[in-house]
Amino acid sequence: MNIRTLELFIHLCESRNFSHTAHSMHISPSALSRVIQRLEEDVGKTLFIRDNRSVELTAAGKTLLPTAVLIISRWHDTKAELDDHNQQLKGRLRLFCSVTASYSYLSNIISQFRLHHPQVDIELITGDPALATSQVQQDIADIAIAAKPAQLSSKLNFLKLDDIPLSVIAPLIPPPALRKYMGEIPVWNALPFILPESGAAREKADQWLRQHKIKPHIYAQVAGHEAIVSMVALGCGVGIAPDIVIENSPLGGKIQKLEHSAIMPLELGLCWKQSKHNDPLVQALLGLLLQRTV
Repeated sequence: MNIRTLELFIHLCESRNFSHTAHSMHISPSALSRVIQRLEEDVGKTLFIRDNRSVELTAAGKTLLPTAVLIISRWHDTKAELDDHNQQLKGRLRLFCSVTASYSYLSNIISQFRLHHPQVDIELITGDPALATSQVQQDIADIAIAAKPAQLSSKLNFLKLDDIPLSVIAPLIPPPALRKYMGEIPVWNALPFILPESGAAREKADQWLRQHKIKPHIYAQVAGHEAIVSMVALGCGVGIAPDIVIENSPLGGKIQKLEHSAIMPLELGLCWKQSKHNDPLVQALLGLLLQRTV
């Protein structure tokens, strides 16, 4: 017994005519007769009373009919579900972000994406946020969580997610070498600064320094904002870092934010190449984010 056999049986129950069923189901009348005979052998009962013009269901045939209909119905439902499963998105989506962004922003995005697209493999690449746009431009990543630079390449698209404030930070208990310059009005030009090596955060820091006519003594330029918080906590100098990094740092309790005029916040968002805008995986991620912001 198989699905085809049950489909022929059900059609014959409806048509009550071997010739009509054979013609409709694209099978010869003799082959149809053999199929029905084998089915009757399988169930051990006569299913039809035959004469020269038509057939009638026996009691056994009437008992089998609803079960056959249920089996066929469930088979078609299962096949449709399997077809939908086969049509789901597949492939690998490469995402680049900083370590902080990976748990502060990306975790919610990825959990929702995997729920909707379980057959897509996510490759997470973490590193210096200043490298985010270049990782996309060099096709190392398909999409990145990035701070929008002052000059965004015309080959890139950007979808804003949030504004990220920046702060000037100092050790909570400054060492003597720093303490003498950190009164109510810090002597900025005498303080050693720890700044981002490059990227949008460095652009914002330089802009703030120019506005305040500060010519900083740069103690260190580091890749990765987490390292700035660490060096400030160790008493190496004052620094400028995103608030989200400061608040999530395990050393956040060892630093203080200094009162100052506001630093322009970073625009944080998703960045991807225009040439990949129609990529199904990129579109799936963007579509999910747009639904959340509506």
